[in-house]
Amino acid sequence: MKARAVYFPDRLRVEFGDVTVPEPGPSDVVVQTKYSFISNGTEGSFLRGERINGETAYRPGDVWPFPIAPGYQSTGIVESVGSAVTDIHPGQWVFAALGRVEGMYEPWGGHISPKVTDRSQIWAVPESVSPVAVSGLVLAQVGYNSGTRPEVKAGDTALIIGDGLVGHWTAQTLHQRGANVILAGRHADRLALFRDSPGRRCVNAATEDLAAAVRRLAPEGVHILVDTVGSIATIRELFPLLTHNSHIVSTGFHGADCLMDIQLLRFKECTLHSPSGWEKRRMDETLDWIAAGHLEVESLITHRFPVEKAAEAWELILDKSEPSLGVLLTWD
Repeated sequence: MKARAVYFPDRLRVEFGDVTVPEPGPSDVVVQTKYSFISNGTEGSFLRGERINGETAYRPGDVWPFPIAPGYQSTGIVESVGSAVTDIHPGQWVFAALGRVEGMYEPWGGHISPKVTDRSQIWAVPESVSPVAVSGLVLAQVGYNSGTRPEVKAGDTALIIGDGLVGHWTAQTLHQRGANVILAGRHADRLALFRDSPGRRCVNAATEDLAAAVRRLAPEGVHILVDTVGSIATIRELFPLLTHNSHIVSTGFHGADCLMDIQLLRFKECTLHSPSGWEKRRMDETLDWIAAGHLEVESLITHRFPVEKAAEAWELILDKSEPSLGVLLTWD
């Protein structure tokens, strides 16, 4: 059957047009997409040709992953359900992760409508929650996953490297768990969205020395270091600031430069966490946190584009022509 989708026919090319999706089966839910949330980092690295799947960097000689239908998160209204689906019904607002698509490098995608999605990739949107707030559920779950991996004692200092969406949601999660959080980035506009309150501080690494600023803010040392940008060099630079029995959470995409000195970690009995992907339990918990107001989502959306102008959305993300953070595609 036919659908409309955002897809990348080649590097640095964005199209919106007709695609073919499979006929729905007994366990499928067909969703009319209303909002789809761009994952700036993951989808951007595909568009630039930096990776060939979720956790695999492109290396010379690899087959380019094009054409590809990027993305993995949207909300919409159920159009129909398969015979084996009994707990989701037409007319219901749902979150849909991966939808199936034909004729692409990978048989799945995110920015598609109608979206044919297996029931296992569907979450009902609570009536009390805005569908927009849930439209980035997978990416919010990445931040939640990163922020719940390390042990946290009340008053521990957590340093998050990166002021992107995952950095924000990781910082919110760790603060909610009782940590004193330092969010470090290079964008004053993004850092300003991490609202100042007790236990929440920011460092602009574009205007001040990062290590010196962290020493000033956390003279007792850093208990948790979360790298959301994929920089081994930054981890090495900040490693001397870590306390004994500290934690490093590596959630950024490192590409081919991903070597970590295990012996160096042993010196401080430091635990390394490497979260990836999503699973039902974490998605359920993240949805609960959004519903409870523990994770802020809509305040991080800086731009909305009609899906027909997806190429303009990507131009903004890649060219950084103006400050941006969360970018939403709207379907009508």
